[in-house]
Amino acid sequence: MKLVLMISTLCIASIGVVGCASKVVEPDQYSGFLKDYSQLREAQSPSGATVMRWVDPKLDISKYTSVYVEPTQLYPKPQPTVKIPQATLNGITGYYDQALKREIGKSLPLAAGPGPGVIVVRAAITAVSSKTEGLKPYEVIPIALVAAAVSTASGIRDQETDLATEAVFLDGGNNHVLAQVVRKGSGKPLENDSQVMKADDVKGVIDGWAADLHQSYLKLKSK
Repeated sequence: MKLVLMISTLCIASIGVVGCASKVVEPDQYSGFLKDYSQLREAQSPSGATVMRWVDPKLDISKYTSVYVEPTQLYPKPQPTVKIPQATLNGITGYYDQALKREIGKSLPLAAGPGPGVIVVRAAITAVSSKTEGLKPYEVIPIALVAAAVSTASGIRDQETDLATEAVFLDGGNNHVLAQVVRKGSGKPLENDSQVMKADDVKGVIDGWAADLHQSYLKLKSK
């Protein structure tokens, strides 16, 4: 596991924990899934979240009449753990696929594969980890699904679930990069350090990402 993938301290002001994590994935936390990160700039998603994003300034969105969503990847490939079993990892990628197709399908027909006039969506759940100030990382694995202790009340530590994604949008005819985005979010807190994480714990995060993608498409189309 690369030490540079450990993100900065989480900010949990409501329980008095000192320290605050960046709202975006920092450059030293990029997974390598995207081929080029140099043009990414901080931006606001339609829902108001801070993301790192780049859109081709010459993009003519009207040229595209359908979209193909590739199966979501786990990058780098993680090793399942007792805390985060393979079933959870499979559930997360499967749900990400469903959410992307559901939201994008509201405006564009879903294509069976890449081709001229098709936007290809290639997304991954990527490698970051989290910790709380004064505590070592609870669990460090090469995937952005790490439980971090955020509360010590009564000796029981709630566990925050973090998720990060990197996605590239391609012209299905020539593989030209149309846009890229890197972002992260937090799911439902787990009750304690022995609770096994489930895909349901981060579905809200994924729903938000997919909805933002659809709204971003609508904004581009309206220009």
